[in-house]
Amino acid sequence: MPIRVLIADDHVFYREGVRALLSNSPEITVIGEASNGDEVIVKAAALNPDVILMDLKMPGMNGIEATRKITQEQADIGILVITMFDDDDSVFAAMRAGARGYLLKDADKEELVRAIVAVEKGGAIFSPAIAQRMIQYFTVSPARQSSSRKPDEFTELTEREIEILDLIAQGHNNLVIANKLSLSIKTVQNYVSSILTKLQVADRAQAIVRAREAGFGKSQS
Repeated sequence: MPIRVLIADDHVFYREGVRALLSNSPEITVIGEASNGDEVIVKAAALNPDVILMDLKMPGMNGIEATRKITQEQADIGILVITMFDDDDSVFAAMRAGARGYLLKDADKEELVRAIVAVEKGGAIFSPAIAQRMIQYFTVSPARQSSSRKPDEFTELTEREIEILDLIAQGHNNLVIANKLSLSIKTVQNYVSSILTKLQVADRAQAIVRAREAGFGKSQS
């Protein structure tokens, strides 16, 4: 069954362009369009898409607030931000709101399709430019200089969960983590689920943002 996509952008030419771009991708079908934040909330509830392509700057309710409201009401919908803005504030505001990915509008078809597929599967994905900005941000972040004690918001996590969260923040997937810690994939999945619950975040992408802001993910082995 193809991935059902809803496009939210205030520029009709961009919406039409994305629809045309995806029309030749058999794994994806565009089921609707919205021109502002209020409209995308209504259409998300009515159409229940798998993935929403969300612009940030729209008239009325912006994409950040629309993302927050949709993820609160329909957590199973994956939101992929597609925007011209690559500043730190926009990136992290989108991830805190619940977006699973962040691409710039100059992404090509292959990159866009790959991102949609990854987000639909629950993954977190960033365009190369955004990923580089995140690396630069965390390299200079004061949180990188924090002490080794657990930050207050992570005190509910066990030592093993802290260890796994640190590996998640480094960008490792469950298979790599399982191999590093000599655990089964199922055990790692259970730990990850527990971490998300305790941190009260919707998905892995939000956990990564929270963890890196707190100084996790610094060491690579």
